[in-house]
Amino acid sequence: SSSAARAKANDSSDAVFEVRGGKRVELVPDYSKDEFIVPQNTFHWWSKRSKNKYLLDFRDIWMKCRDLASSLLLPEGFPESVTIDYLEYSLWRGVQGVAAQINGVLATQALLYAVGLGKGAIPSAAAVNWVLKDGIGYLSKITLSKFGRHFDVNPKGWRLFADLLENAAFGLEILTPAFPHLFVYIGAVAGAGRSAAALIQAATRSCFYAGFAARRNFAEVIAKGEAQGMVSKSIGIVLGILLANCVQSSTPLALASFGIIAWIHMFCNLKSYQSIQLRTVNPYRASLVFTQYLLTGLVPPVKEVNDEEPLFPAFPFLILKPKSNEQSRVLSDEAKTAAQYIDRHLQMGSKLSDVIRTREEAAALFDLYKAEDYILTESRGKYCVRTKYLVSFFRRSRIYFLIAFMHTSPS
Repeated sequence: SSSAARAKANDSSDAVFEVRGGKRVELVPDYSKDEFIVPQNTFHWWSKRSKNKYLLDFRDIWMKCRDLASSLLLPEGFPESVTIDYLEYSLWRGVQGVAAQINGVLATQALLYAVGLGKGAIPSAAAVNWVLKDGIGYLSKITLSKFGRHFDVNPKGWRLFADLLENAAFGLEILTPAFPHLFVYIGAVAGAGRSAAALIQAATRSCFYAGFAARRNFAEVIAKGEAQGMVSKSIGIVLGILLANCVQSSTPLALASFGIIAWIHMFCNLKSYQSIQLRTVNPYRASLVFTQYLLTGLVPPVKEVNDEEPLFPAFPFLILKPKSNEQSRVLSDEAKTAAQYIDRHLQMGSKLSDVIRTREEAAALFDLYKAEDYILTESRGKYCVRTKYLVSFFRRSRIYFLIAFMHTSPS
């Protein structure tokens, strides 16, 4: 009856709710029809129920905005569709993207002042200088492309080197107003650095995205990564314009601002690369896994292997490792020492002319490895490996097992 509905409505402890899609909506009684209905989207500031309704509407708007942002910036099926290190990497990369764009705006403003845009310069002369600067810089991409195979082996270190190179180029461009007569030369060197950095960044980005695609959804991860980059760049452009208006033509102030932003940029880059867990092997990671297995019979976790790997293998004294106490350490000191030894002494893709000096040596090696797809020999304190033709990883893994066994064997 209608009286029963009124009594139930007056008793706040017996409120009636409807659940739709995980959201709870309080129903109100309709006395004319003797039933409960969903309330209309009306708002009165003096009504407590209307205030709750306003908060509910605001929550709905926030949820819709969050869902829209997720659909635009995160791969479909997140977080199950990507690996666990994807989100941390993306957050750090977003911050560094903002910092990089701010430095880019400062550098562009400095270049325009150096070319004389604010001093009545002749437009054609400025255009010629600008084209020369960029044209000379493009040559670095062509030159650096021959080192492409090294980017796959150590993508983290090369990517951090590219970030250092990019910041150095920004710093040179900011210095150009102090030396306007050297605009073309400084601009060419800076342009070469930025072009080389762009090439390395593009080459290594695919390695990271391929590792994030837990469901082989490479295109989806790459597309969302580009969208995240555009958001960071947009924010960075706005902040950069505001900072550039404060700096204007003051070179010392521009350099001071650049130093602070560059530090933020490099710190976020370092944190993002330390969060990446590469699931492929290079000489160091393979040596680390195989020596640990030979010594203890245990296979170390992916994260622990990545944490142990230095970003710059050529400079072991520059080992940068994240402080992580989340998991028990499996890697032993013996395995780390053996892996460092093998990585320093293993040379993949050696030329036959570098390791074979006589016809007799060549005949002996080919006879010894006639059933294998590779040739392994020692020359000048290094284990030199030459594949006869392209082989799979499972064939090549025997090389690492063999070298690891040779190093860890008591004999």
